[in-house]
Amino acid sequence: MRRWMHIGALLAGLAAAPAASADTIDINGTMRSYTAQLPAKRPAPLVIVLHGKTQRGADMITRTAWPAVAKREGFAVAYPDGLNNAWADARPEERRAGRGPPEGTDDVAFITKLVEKLVADGTANARRVYVTGISNGGAMTMTLVCARADLFAAGASVIMNLTDESAAACHPSRGLPMLIMNGTVDPLIPYEGGRGSSYFAADGFWSTEKTVSFWRKVNGCEASDAARSDLPHKNSADQSTVTRITSRCPGGHDVVLYRVNDGGHRMPGFAPDARFPKVAAGLLGPQNGDIDGAETIWTFFSQFP
Repeated sequence: MRRWMHIGALLAGLAAAPAASADTIDINGTMRSYTAQLPAKRPAPLVIVLHGKTQRGADMITRTAWPAVAKREGFAVAYPDGLNNAWADARPEERRAGRGPPEGTDDVAFITKLVEKLVADGTANARRVYVTGISNGGAMTMTLVCARADLFAAGASVIMNLTDESAAACHPSRGLPMLIMNGTVDPLIPYEGGRGSSYFAADGFWSTEKTVSFWRKVNGCEASDAARSDLPHKNSADQSTVTRITSRCPGGHDVVLYRVNDGGHRMPGFAPDARFPKVAAGLLGPQNGDIDGAETIWTFFSQFP
């Protein structure tokens, strides 16, 4: 338990979200919190960024490049907070590691109402709403795409694969562009599926290849890869490289995989994603520094209005 708490503290850090942009929404009698970063010109594209388990939205502000990318490109970002620092995605409890949200939590309703609020108040362009998340947030991203494809223009899941249960529950109303970004030596969400090498890993995950194949089928793509390209190894000290794998899909239904070769349970980035990078590397594997996750995902999202 102490080690699990150590991982939680490592991932969460100590930063607090900017109070000026914090707000709440009532979901079935429970006040749900989020932080919004708003551009000067509105309505604007909106990206919903979902944290991993043990984290809060504030950690996505301080440990990723999303704030800088949003400021430069002029889009809005919402950083919601999961109850118990976790999301109620479509996986059953036995497929989760650590403490989950309270029983009965409806995070689909929460994110739906958050999007509707930001569209109604003129912040967000309803035709340009995107969702992304890491780890448990990546699972919630896929759950949202499955349940409310009508709300979003594209989705991106980082360090997460499907399970039998989450795939069986997935019935999207339409195909959406999807980006998957997974590390091949992830100790929690194994690239090849099954159970990870970490003591805290849960069992029953699909492989990344099977997960990508699922989204290709949903989007009407061909089963085989369209092209593979090894990206420049810009950071020789990060112990990992990146391969971009594209699919042959109908227009506007792209499925792209960023395979982080020898990458761990980490968000790729040009800056450390944890307060103690060496400890994080030991517990979660290497962080790639050849690409930045937020930059890469926004480049993908920006193609799909």
